[in-house]
Formats: sequence, structure tokens, C-alpha cells
Amino acid sequence: MAPTFDHPGEQAAADPIKLLAIRETPLSVDEVFRAVGDDASGGTTLFVGTVRDHDGGADVEGLGYSCHPSAGAELRRVAEKVVANHPVRALAAVHRVGDLRVGDIAVVVAVSCAHRAEAFEACRKLIDDLKHEVPIWKHQTFSDGTEEWVGAC
Repeated sequence: MAPTFDHPGEQAAADPIKLLAIRETPLSVDEVFRAVGDDASGGTTLFVGTVRDHDGGADVEGLGYSCHPSAGAELRRVAEKVVANHPVRALAAVHRVGDLRVGDIAVVVAVSCAHRAEAFEACRKLIDDLKHEVPIWKHQTFSDGTEEWVGAC
């Protein structure tokens, strides 16, 4: 059967943004995955960002995330831009703020599309733009007692 793209499931959904949040509480991969469930989607891409034990050659003890009051609105703007430029059926993104330990989940994003290549591309754009455009800052503490602020914007 030849591929056809006139089926409604091949296009972006009317309201594909299912979940957007910035939270002080632990994040759930299952919640984000459930949020992007869509019967017309053949591909779902999920990215989980965790706190690693090193950065720039130094051992990381922990970190804290803080955000500007506009972060929620900026997260929505980023999500809307991804939806406008990709055939997204469902999209979700949550980012944690507060103090985190090595191994904790800092961010979870997911995108469902009719096809896997579209889902990968849209999810990559979502996490990259979130990291570059949403005003969330990371304060890292290193094992040698030094610390640094890393700006997302």
C-alpha cells in the first residue's frame, strides 16, 4: 500500500500540548509518557535529563535549579513553536526546580507524531529550545567546595 498523508492522523493534532509544568517535586517519566499517548501516533520520543556526577572535569555533589517567574510562559512559547513547525500529535515537558542530587530527574520531555523521524526531530527541538530559551538556571556544587551558576538563556 502506498503511503498517504491525507488521513487526519498524519497531521498535527488540534491541541497537541498535553502537559507543561515547572515543579519543585520529583518528576514522573510515566506521567509524561502517558500524557503523550495518542492512537494516531506511530512514534513517541521521550528524553529524560538527570543530574550527572561530573561536569567540566569536576565531581558534582549536587545542584539546584531556579527559574524566573516568566519560565512557565516561556516554556509554553517554546512548546507552541515546536507544534507550529512539526506535525506533533502530542507534546509534554516538565522541568524540576529546587535542590537535586546526583541521579535525580531534572527534566522530562516527550513528543508523539505519526512517524518516528518526526517524533525524534520534534523532541530534539523541544529539549534544545527549552534548555536555550526558558529562563531556568542551574547552581552546581562541586566536591572540592567550589560552585558555579549555569544560565539556560
